[in-house]
Amino acid sequence: MAETLAGEQNLPTDPDPAPPNPPNRGRRPWFGPLLRRLHFYAGILVGPFILVAATSGALYALTPALEQVVYDHELHAPVAGTSLPLGEQIAAAQDHVGEDAVLAAVRPAPEPGDTTRVMFGQDGLGSSESRAIFVDPGTGEVRGDLVAYGSSGSLPMRAWVSNLHRSLHLGDPGRLYSELAASWLGIVATAGLVLWTFRLRAARRAAAVTGAVAPPKRRRTGYRRVLSWHTTIGAVVVLVALFLSVTGITWSQHGGANVDNLRTSLGWLTPSVNTALSDDAPAGDDEHAGHGGAPSEHTGVANPATFDAVLAIAQRVNVNTGEVEIKPPAEPGTAWVVQENKSSVPTAGDSVAIDGSTMEVVDQADFADFPLAAKLTTWGIDLHMGLLFGLANQLVLFVLALGIGSMVVLGYLMWWKRRPTREPRGLAGPPPVRGALRGAPWWGLVAVIVCAVAVGWFLPLVGYTLAAFVLVDVLIGVVRARRRA
Repeated sequence: MAETLAGEQNLPTDPDPAPPNPPNRGRRPWFGPLLRRLHFYAGILVGPFILVAATSGALYALTPALEQVVYDHELHAPVAGTSLPLGEQIAAAQDHVGEDAVLAAVRPAPEPGDTTRVMFGQDGLGSSESRAIFVDPGTGEVRGDLVAYGSSGSLPMRAWVSNLHRSLHLGDPGRLYSELAASWLGIVATAGLVLWTFRLRAARRAAAVTGAVAPPKRRRTGYRRVLSWHTTIGAVVVLVALFLSVTGITWSQHGGANVDNLRTSLGWLTPSVNTALSDDAPAGDDEHAGHGGAPSEHTGVANPATFDAVLAIAQRVNVNTGEVEIKPPAEPGTAWVVQENKSSVPTAGDSVAIDGSTMEVVDQADFADFPLAAKLTTWGIDLHMGLLFGLANQLVLFVLALGIGSMVVLGYLMWWKRRPTREPRGLAGPPPVRGALRGAPWWGLVAVIVCAVAVGWFLPLVGYTLAAFVLVDVLIGVVRARRRA
């Protein structure tokens, strides 16, 4: 990231320098040099955060598949010809945990050979944690007792990697790192994409002037070879980088709050069922809980036998996937909820609320009826987490996340290779020349200021760090000017 996708300043000895901007009569190019300088400083200073986020994100993308291997005994059971009623499976789990735990939710075995997950709330657990008991649906044997995290039900290994990716296990202060990485990743990628298009246009213009179909291919070494790899990989991963940046910001503390406010004002919240048995309770919006959101707290005692009846009603209404979650009433006067949670299927997400006393359906939400913005939000989050389309999503995300990390490494390598080899020697390559804005028209200067203020307001960490970049750059310029004087 330390260099642009289009390359930074060419070395004086480059045999075929290509201008990053098309020539502009009467005025020096300013937009390309400005983007080069922004891309350079952002890559140098924010690159380590992006590298850590990309590497940990690549590992997290594989954790749903690794979870099936690491927790094979808990998640799977011998295939049996018949299954016990959910009530009996829940009773077995309750016998195992004792009377101190409160039944919070049940996820029936989705396929033959899988276990049923019975989830309890208990003192000592975090706000986003539950105690998951894994029961063999054929025999009622308890096969595991683990802590599950968030609405995705991540088990300890996946939750550990998720917290590494999200906060470096430093709590809320650590989340600033991931917000900084997600916010700047999109800016650096956008700048690189624009500069890459400038370079392509310059190359085509040069080919047209010389009459060649394409510039001649030459064997590249050193800096030029690293630049070629940086450009090629960047062209492949740039759209994914933009996608991960946008979806990653939705989990952040400061920028994420602004995203939530924007979605609320535009009516883009994801619909959910109204669980109140009266007509005055609002619907919730908890699609971000996979990276640490808290499940509902349950204070009442649910009858295990009711789970079978509630599930049967939901299956007749709109629940038609194997992976579902059944939640008893969170408090008196609220309904049971049965919701599809098969994230690998893009159309799964139906839910239904049922009055436990009358067994009547009081509300339902069908994914097919969701607004397009809500569907895109759900799909984007599931893609980011490696859940949509299952293993294929995870493998593609793993490779592309490593590609983003390699862009950072290649950028630093180019920075090192461009260091001066004669006196005075430096530890690394020089930044692009300053002063681009001095050649900008008045409207260009206004546009840059307006964009910087708008982005800094919506993404506060970008605003703070951008101001710091400018301050440092100005101080360096003042110091160098005094030395030359």
